Amino acid sequence: MLGTGLGACPLRSHLDPRLLRFSAMATASVLAVALLFMGVARPLGLGLLGSQVAVFAFTAFVSFQWSVWAQIFARVIWPRLGAPAVLEDARPPRFAQFVGFILTALALISFMAGADVAGYGLTAVAFGLTAVTAGIGVCLGCKAYLLVRRPQRA
Repeated sequence: MLGTGLGACPLRSHLDPRLLRFSAMATASVLAVALLFMGVARPLGLGLLGSQVAVFAFTAFVSFQWSVWAQIFARVIWPRLGAPAVLEDARPPRFAQFVGFILTALALISFMAGADVAGYGLTAVAFGLTAVTAGIGVCLGCKAYLLVRRPQRA
């Protein structure tokens, strides 16, 4: 059993790697549209960015499996694909979601404070990181987690 204890959800500490790419693709799409609308329809751009901040926060602090993207994946995509061959540890992707939360929250604050250059830059970095994950399957936030968590040698 993959769970961490009696009664634990067997997938709580593990994720379908296809979910990670789907979530990254959806997130990159939201961030790209937010960037596009920020100049022409600022309230819509701020709303999209704010909604992505909320998704990142929920996924980082509550649960990846119950996030909006995971629910869409579970109901629409997963039934067509079936079970994955392997599952991945959920801790690195949750750390990556935390990084995304920090970047997009700072971007939202920057836009609201009138520091548009910082807002565009932070949103573009978050977009770039998620686009890399969606496009080639390399999660740089996950790699950072593994570097930070690597055992230190004396």
